[in-house]
Amino acid sequence: MSSSAGEAGLQISPGISTIREAQKFLAKYFAPTRLVAASHLSAAAGKNVYLKLETELPTSSFKVRGAFWALAQKMSRESVREVVASSTGNHGAAVAYAAKQFGIKARIFLPTNCNPVKRGRIAGLGAAIVESGENDLASAFTLAAEYAKQPGVFFLNDATDADLPAGPATIGCEILEQLPKTSAIVVPMGDTALIRGIAAAVKQIAAHVKIVGVQAERAPSYCLSWKEGRVIGTETCDTIADGLATRTPDAANVRDVRNLVDDVVLVSEEQMLRAIETLLLEEHVLAEPAGAASTAALLKSSTDLGENVALVVSGANISRQVLQRAIRSN
Repeated sequence: MSSSAGEAGLQISPGISTIREAQKFLAKYFAPTRLVAASHLSAAAGKNVYLKLETELPTSSFKVRGAFWALAQKMSRESVREVVASSTGNHGAAVAYAAKQFGIKARIFLPTNCNPVKRGRIAGLGAAIVESGENDLASAFTLAAEYAKQPGVFFLNDATDADLPAGPATIGCEILEQLPKTSAIVVPMGDTALIRGIAAAVKQIAAHVKIVGVQAERAPSYCLSWKEGRVIGTETCDTIADGLATRTPDAANVRDVRNLVDDVVLVSEEQMLRAIETLLLEEHVLAEPAGAASTAALLKSSTDLGENVALVVSGANISRQVLQRAIRSN
């Protein structure tokens, strides 16, 4: 456990006033997502388990919260004619959706052979798509950054944008409003904007609530960095959970995660597949691998989570191939 997680006097960003402002702004575009009791998981874990269904948002992912808020903040400060993003899918779809709502162009840079469901969502929203020619997100990032050097083009990078975490931070506010007795929140960790936002909100409202991050065993860069308190990258991040596939942590993000997150759990490919199956067949919730990672962590973790645990189901954009593997996993 991080010795400074929730530490009194710690300067937390975004501040609670900014998070509340984002919550008020986002309420104009979509309602709070439901927090539902998970009877099967509760029985299996011996505690009260709840699912935070971010899958109910437009594009079936939490990512629209950050994309809407960050893009709106940027457009309030300067003229933006086109927004670009590099993405494995969900962030790209969120940016495309926000751009369409705000009446500007979007261009999304994707790795080759990305999730076809996510690619289809982006295309359906009218965004231009550029494939990087490589399977790694790093090449898509490089192309997006180069393209964004043009005047009026905004590169919305969800890993490092300063405004963006206030969007997903509203999830933490909603959970505490829906379940004031929450003892722990389990959150998938990819580029960490989700967990940094949720943790920032929760530690300012109810510091005793435990924040637990989840990464894939095959993409453990932030877990390793959290443990060591310094940036530790990995050579590859080959996991079915494309939403967790980060191999090069950002130093500032490592610092924030180190300060705000109480524990980090690694889950295997097989554990995520079983979690997908369990969510679908027992709780009637569709989740992609990253979205099911919190459930996988609950089922394997020895971490003391208390009696009332909220699992963030971050996205539902699962490919047919992975879904078939999950159903056949047992």
